[in-house]
Amino acid sequence: MRRLSRTLSATVTLAVACTTLTGCFEESSPHDAVRDFLVGWQTGDYDLAAGRTDGDQAAVRKALSDATVELDAASFRFKIKKLTVNGDQSQADFHAEVDLGENNPLWQYDGMLPLHLVNGMWKVRWSPSVLHPQLKEGQRFAVDTEPIERQPVTDRTGHPLQTDTMLYVAGVYPNQLGDRAEEVVAKLSEITGYAQDRLLSRVRSSPPDKFVPLVTFGRSLYQKMRPKPDAISGIKVNPEPQPVGPAAPRQIVGTVSALTPDDEQKLGARAGDSIGKSGLQRAYQDYLTGSTETKVITLDLKTGKEAATLKEWLGRQNVPVRTTIDSGIQAAAERAVADTSTSALVAVDRNSGEIRAVATKGDMHQEKDALAGKYPAGTAFSIVAADALIKAKVSPKQRLDCPEERTVGGAKFVQTGQSGGTTSSGTFQEHFAKGCVTALASLARRVKADDLKKSAEAFGVGLPWGLPLKSFSGSFPALSGDADKARAIAGQNVEVSPLGMALVAAAVSSGTWRPPVLVTDPKSPDPSAETVPVTQPAPVPVDQQVRAALVPMMRTGAAGTPAQAGKGTVYGVRANAGSQLTWWVGWQGDVAIAVLSKNYDASAVAGGFFEALRTSS
Repeated sequence: MRRLSRTLSATVTLAVACTTLTGCFEESSPHDAVRDFLVGWQTGDYDLAAGRTDGDQAAVRKALSDATVELDAASFRFKIKKLTVNGDQSQADFHAEVDLGENNPLWQYDGMLPLHLVNGMWKVRWSPSVLHPQLKEGQRFAVDTEPIERQPVTDRTGHPLQTDTMLYVAGVYPNQLGDRAEEVVAKLSEITGYAQDRLLSRVRSSPPDKFVPLVTFGRSLYQKMRPKPDAISGIKVNPEPQPVGPAAPRQIVGTVSALTPDDEQKLGARAGDSIGKSGLQRAYQDYLTGSTETKVITLDLKTGKEAATLKEWLGRQNVPVRTTIDSGIQAAAERAVADTSTSALVAVDRNSGEIRAVATKGDMHQEKDALAGKYPAGTAFSIVAADALIKAKVSPKQRLDCPEERTVGGAKFVQTGQSGGTTSSGTFQEHFAKGCVTALASLARRVKADDLKKSAEAFGVGLPWGLPLKSFSGSFPALSGDADKARAIAGQNVEVSPLGMALVAAAVSSGTWRPPVLVTDPKSPDPSAETVPVTQPAPVPVDQQVRAALVPMMRTGAAGTPAQAGKGTVYGVRANAGSQLTWWVGWQGDVAIAVLSKNYDASAVAGGFFEALRTSS
């Protein structure tokens, strides 16, 4: 489709070119010969072009046709720069633009048409230099390409987050095919679905003694259909290891596959290239693959050796993608979720917001759920609500009742785990630590709706942060009364992601909320990526009086839970979020985490994580 659109574009351009070439001169001159020759070459009307030369008509037609094939050109465009006449001799200087196709660059050069009078008619004096000043007798054009090897996605130390996977590249050596090129590529086209004309033009435009990659197979596909390409005489299949097998976190790193015919048409890629299908491999596809090195050369027809380089493009340099993932922390996260059926764990550096690990188990996905999932916050949101409550002069030592049921503003709240109408009494800090929803909801009348909203925004909820992958910063509803405020304090009408809650823990731990960071270099993904980061929100300091109260509250929240199973001090809260979901949000040392588990104690996952992290360091 890309080549077709270029051909149509060239046809449209032709109308302009014809007018331009015809209108270059006002009186009878060699312009008719120049016009007909260039228009004929540009449009593929080689009879017209050859008729305006003094050369053998068949030889000129073949030379023009061969030039198009040898350059694998999608189109030619010409512009007359100057025409001079000196008696029966003339010279036309022209500028050429050759579209080499398949995302290759536009080749531009200046040429010259010598003309003379033959029996009273102006003719182009034919020689190969008419096509290009450096093309000589016994030579031909060729396009030499060299795909650049894919670069890796790395962790924060530069260690690759993928392993080598074998891809299989089927291709040919043109000089070994003789006159069988068309037959060979027809058979390859039949078994692979690649366009026969594209395969053939690639063979014919390449240096004859160089391996020309035509089709890339993934390992499983090649093993399945191996007898078919192996049975085609002249096709050689080279196994090529490429760093495309994702390591943990696999869904964040993403997958890479061999090209399909559809990829070649849509992306202009060539055999030997690889395509990122998901994760960072997809978001940074152009950075990781760069572009193909391309040379337009002339070849000696007798030896097949390069005679001259007419133009060379080094291609866009590809670069590794450096993430903030810490492989050691990632390994601890993987071990922590291993024994669960359904869970997600996100770990961030408390001082920078950099994502250190993303691990999931079961049907939870690292990007769709851990980074971008929309889950009820439950009483884990009381960390954020506490910011507004403490600013409203609610003391952590204030005594509160925790009944089995409570109605606030017409909304009913039930504390799970209590029955028979029992009521326990304790401080705000104690009920915060155990997630007593009825006690927390009772504080709705002590705080304004706008203050709860401001606290949510201060902890990043709903802010337009950006990552190269899909993510969710949370949503906070409009609050119209005490019932809505109570639901918000209990996290019943607030949606968050594990990533968002890990950043909340990091904010309390460090004293500043910061937006998340996943990739440090390059600074932005491909412009064509589905998710392009917006301007990141500025860090927000946590009120020091609030933090002074919240830190011991979260120390109490972790005490006596499986999260505190190992050595060292752990801070956090365990919370219910309905539908058998439990949260644990907290930190130890410089690592803040959020765990969301289904039918499993999230604090036990946190404890396993901190223990694995301690024993591996």
